[in-house]
Amino acid sequence: MDELVAKFEKNAAEQIYVSLREYRGHQLIDVRTYYQTEEGEWRPTKKGVSISVDLFPELKQAIVNLEKRLRERELIEPALEGEE
Repeated sequence: MDELVAKFEKNAAEQIYVSLREYRGHQLIDVRTYYQTEEGEWRPTKKGVSISVDLFPELKQAIVNLEKRLRERELIEPALEGEE
């Protein structure tokens, strides 16, 4: 059973869904692009990645490193005091 954790707009026609799911007995983190059908229903595309929850510490560290690099390059706002 999938558990939606977060979703956000990618563009006018697509959204990114972050979910926890189980596949063949394995617990997975799924980050996937969804599109909206003519009927208004959101459906998954093949664009995305599913990784074992065992790799969450590595994924989290990668996101922390990415945020630091984005701030260094001034691609996102600087961290607020006490935020990092």
